[in-house]
Parts: sequence; C-alpha cells; structure tokens
Amino acid sequence: MSRIVLLDGGMGQELLKRSSMPPSPLWSAQVMMDEPEIVEAVHLDYIRAGARVLTLNTYSATPERLARDAEEALFEPLQQKAIGVARAARDKSGEDVAIAGCLPPLYASYRPDVVPEYETTLATYRRIVAVEADHVDCFLCETLSSLKEIRAATTAAKESGKPVWTAMTVQDGDGLHLRSGEATEDGVAVAIEAGADAVLVNCSWPESVGEAMAVLKQGGLPFGGYANGFTGIEALQPGGTVSELKARSDLGPDQYATHVMGWVAAGATIVGGCCEVGPAHIARLAEVLAENGHEIVGKLDG
Repeated sequence: MSRIVLLDGGMGQELLKRSSMPPSPLWSAQVMMDEPEIVEAVHLDYIRAGARVLTLNTYSATPERLARDAEEALFEPLQQKAIGVARAARDKSGEDVAIAGCLPPLYASYRPDVVPEYETTLATYRRIVAVEADHVDCFLCETLSSLKEIRAATTAAKESGKPVWTAMTVQDGDGLHLRSGEATEDGVAVAIEAGADAVLVNCSWPESVGEAMAVLKQGGLPFGGYANGFTGIEALQPGGTVSELKARSDLGPDQYATHVMGWVAAGATIVGGCCEVGPAHIARLAEVLAENGHEIVGKLDG
C-alpha cells in the first residue's frame, strides 16, 4: 500500500461560483474580504471530500497584486484572515489536516514576462514567508512559470525550515516546457538546487501534467501534480478576472480521477486539483485512490 498526499482542489473558481459578488481582479482575496464564511465552507468541503492538505487562500493576496488592484496595506490583514479561516476549518472538521503556505506568482498567473527582477521577487517571497511560516506545516510554491520564479520562491520558502513543495506550470499541450519556454527539466533542477523537498506541475492541462511526470521523476525527489480544467489561458491578462476563462466539458470527477491515477502509476505521491477542479473531483479521487489500495495522508513521511 503506497501513501499518497491528497491536496485540496481549486479555491478561486469555487469561491466565485458560490459568491454573491461580481468577479474582481482581486479574485479569491476579494471573497476573503467580503464573504469569509464562503472560504471556510470551501475548505471544509475539501476536507470532507478527503483532502488532507489545505492551501491558504492567499494566492491573489500578494503585495504587488494588492498595490495594483486595491491597497498594499491589505497584505498582512488578508494573510492573517486566510490563516485564521483555514485553521478554523481544520478545527471544525476534527481531521488531521496539514495547512500549506502559498507562494504564488506575484503579479499575474502564466506571465513570466511581468516577473520582477530576481532580488525584488525574492524579497517579496521572503515577506510572505515571514507572515505565514509560524502558522503552516509546509510551503507550496505554485503556478511558477519561469526559472526565476522557481528559484526565488523555493529559496524563500526553504529559509523557513518547513518542507517545501515547488510546483511549476507548463504549456498547454507541452509538458516539457514551462510557460516561459524554458525546459521543465531545468525547472526541476533549479527547484532542487534551491532546496525543494518535492517537485510538481500544476495549473496546466492534465494531459500536460501527465507528460511532465517522467521529467519530474528524473529529479529523484517525491513528485506529483494538480491540473486545471480550463480550455486555455490566453484570455487572462494581468489585472483581469478568471471569469474570462472557460471550463472544459470533458473533465468531470471520473475523467479527472483517471488522469490522476495515471500520474500515480508513474510514481506520483502528491496529487490534487487546481482551477475548475472542485470538491466533487477530490471526493471521487479519494474514492479511487482507496479502491486501489492507497493510503491518503497529509505529509510525505506518512
């Protein structure tokens, strides 16, 4: 019986489906401000579905995004709010669930061209780590689209002394290259050099995540993935809203679980879902993992 770390699924899209407010460039952070009870409900639904790792709802609460779309002064209050809501959901569930800190793209998803210079990027990631480190069990550096982002986020997270899982986003239809055009293989090497404890691919088509598995495996670390359910990401621009993106119609819970089990067969031990992959997908995935004799856990050492 193998141990599989089961992450939660997408947060932002799920929040927008449940929110009574119109989409905002602040995305999940806006819901955190206006309707925090929805964030807690989504966390709880993922735990009940079988997820054993919750990621903080801070993906869009970076200083850079807040300075552009609201007020940078909201940074620490939103971070603290996300920490409190995740901990409340875990406590209410009564389950042994890990909480992962979140180191996302600072300005925009899928846009390596707007990433600041390395030292500036590293400084901001260190700022995020300083707020989250005492409240999380590990760090998930996610949706990183370039070697610069990978190195900066992983380096900052590693300084916390907590386990670091580094997830990069690859091109739709090409799991061998990051969104920057740089090789996924090089992304793995940079993550390992910076101290990652596991490497993943996320927020990409599940087919591309599957293609990347062999590359991740070559790194010699635990590896895995969590895909999105978008038809494509071209319509999303910095400052835009994810309502501009369309969901695929061929990725229901059964189909998604089939993709993920392919990754598990290739050796993946950390799996979950990203945008458009909701609690029903995670519930079905948990069932299929159990049916195939896997033990679901919240950390790599079981």
